[in-house]
Amino acid sequence: MTVEDYKNGQVLLIDKPLTWTSFQVVNKLRWQIRQRFDIKKIKVGHAGTLDPLATGLLIVCTGKFTKKIETYQAQEKEYTGTITVGGTTPSYDLETEINETFPTGHISTELIHKTTTQFLGEIDQKPPIFSAIKKDGKRLYELARAGETTEINTRKITIFKFEITNIDLPNIDFRVVCSKGTYIRSLAYDFGKALNSGGHLSELRRTKIGDFSVDDALSIDEFIEGLV
Repeated sequence: MTVEDYKNGQVLLIDKPLTWTSFQVVNKLRWQIRQRFDIKKIKVGHAGTLDPLATGLLIVCTGKFTKKIETYQAQEKEYTGTITVGGTTPSYDLETEINETFPTGHISTELIHKTTTQFLGEIDQKPPIFSAIKKDGKRLYELARAGETTEINTRKITIFKFEITNIDLPNIDFRVVCSKGTYIRSLAYDFGKALNSGGHLSELRRTKIGDFSVDDALSIDEFIEGLV
């Protein structure tokens, strides 16, 4: 592709690697495009943040297509991952260490499958304190890392599908199809609580956004190789 192609607008499907922030991916691609075509600036943005400990599909828009970001963000998402029961963490995932443990001996396959039904359809969900949501001009994760507490309002989200794909306690593998604004970390936490135990998200991969699939995505290295 030419520099004009990128300026006129491209949708890039990237398979975000573990530990990278979505912001780092955008910065890397922007820098590579600028270097390749020797230009000072070009608009590049992503359509929906993935946490550093998540992998999978990140839609990156360039040039004039950055105006379409909100459209892509609004589409339903599909995730696969693992909920580990028996312990909770402040971040609801492995970014922070387990701070409380719970019994798991009562958790059966039947109970796990039955409990998923509580989360289907439109539900009220409270985002994690370790999130990028702004309150009073500050990101919630900034408050959390500073040891501050704050009241977080629930929001309406929709879970279209919640399937259990494998059970090997304390790990429960799942596939979820959900609306914009859903926090899978919160789902993991709430699911553990609904099992009369505790839970946290130990693995997450975004596999689809609307009609876009991670199967069609490039790694960052593959994208860079294609620029040469």
